[in-house]
Amino acid sequence: MTSRLLTDDRLIVGLDLPSIEAARAMVRTLGGTISAYKIGLTLLARPGGVALAHELRDQGKTVFQDWKLHDIGAQVEGAARAVAEGGCDLLTVHAEPQVMRGAVKGRDAGGSSTKILAVTVMTSLSDADLTEIGYGFDATALVERRVRQALDCGVDGVVSSPLEAARVREIAIEAGRPDFLIVTPGVRPVGADKGDQQRVATPAEALTAGATHLVVARPIVGADNPLLAASAIVESIDGLMR
Repeated sequence: MTSRLLTDDRLIVGLDLPSIEAARAMVRTLGGTISAYKIGLTLLARPGGVALAHELRDQGKTVFQDWKLHDIGAQVEGAARAVAEGGCDLLTVHAEPQVMRGAVKGRDAGGSSTKILAVTVMTSLSDADLTEIGYGFDATALVERRVRQALDCGVDGVVSSPLEAARVREIAIEAGRPDFLIVTPGVRPVGADKGDQQRVATPAEALTAGATHLVVARPIVGADNPLLAASAIVESIDGLMR
């Protein structure tokens, strides 16, 4: 470990914790090492969950509200506008055209700078799972299809596994969108347990493949020493090109 404090805004820590109090305590533990946090449905659904998101943003943190909105276009439009107007840096919706168009329309109506991210294929799903659900595509093909639709719908980026990041980057560049965000969950440090994730890579592998941001939860918040775990990941990506 080096003596200087390292931080990297490409690392987003998922506050996958059971209570608002535990999330606040984790943020205090991680201090200045982490500047970006993801808040998922477990916390957002609790009393005070959305307030926590606003609280972190007031502290200067980048806040990713992981709602994964999925409804008829009009409902998504209204929800996206409400979330964006309340203050949110990154907001997820499912990568279906009607949903994505509604989210972009709602965000724009509120005059917000919120970035809309479309969830392509959940990183917990394998090709066998997709077949069971009824899709006629494997994960790679479905991600490509949804990335192209996301670009057509004008969203700001996608959430996809690190294994698809390189291809997503190629498609975005071909479409004239080098600024397109590629946010990758399913990131695990070397030797870490995969948990319920199926399509995973190390932090360095994900960024090298083309990811713009990494989402890491359990390897940090479930560690015996979360600050040490977070610092080790930051050090592992220090110096990698953006």
